[in-house]
Amino acid sequence: MKSSRHAKILELIEQYNIETQDELIGYLKDAGFHVTQATVSRDIKDLRLAKTLGPGGRYRYSIEASAAKAERSDKFISLFTESVVSIDYAGNIVVFKCHTGTANAACAAFDTMKMDGVVGSISGDDTFLAIVRTPEDAARLCEDMRFILG
Repeated sequence: MKSSRHAKILELIEQYNIETQDELIGYLKDAGFHVTQATVSRDIKDLRLAKTLGPGGRYRYSIEASAAKAERSDKFISLFTESVVSIDYAGNIVVFKCHTGTANAACAAFDTMKMDGVVGSISGDDTFLAIVRTPEDAARLCEDMRFILG
C-alpha cells in the first residue's frame, strides 16, 4: 500500500501544482487513498519532496532535482519487480501483466521514468500498456524491463 501511495504522490505532483499537505491529502483521497496528515508528512520526507518555485511564482511540491532520477529509479524498480508478472509486445505496444490491483501503481511508477521512445501509457487493474514509437523501441523496452525483472 505504501509503495502504491508513493507512486500516486509522484504522479500527482507531476500532474498538479500542489502547494500544501492538505491539498495533497485531498488529491490522494480522490484517488482512493485515505491518509492522515502525519502519513503524508512521512511520505513527503520518504520521497524527499521539497517546495520549489513553480509557474506563476507560487511554491509547490516537487522531487529534489539532485535526488529525482535516483529516487524515481529506486521506487520504479521496487514497484515494478513487486507488481509485474510478464512483459510482451506486439508492434509498437508493450503489454505488462501485473498482479491483480497493482497495474495502476506500476504504470504510474513507469511513467515517472520517462523512458526513451515511450509516447504514453494506460493501465487497468492487472495490465498496463506502453505505447512506443516503433516496433524496435518496443523490443528494446521489453528487453530492458525483462532485465530489471531478472
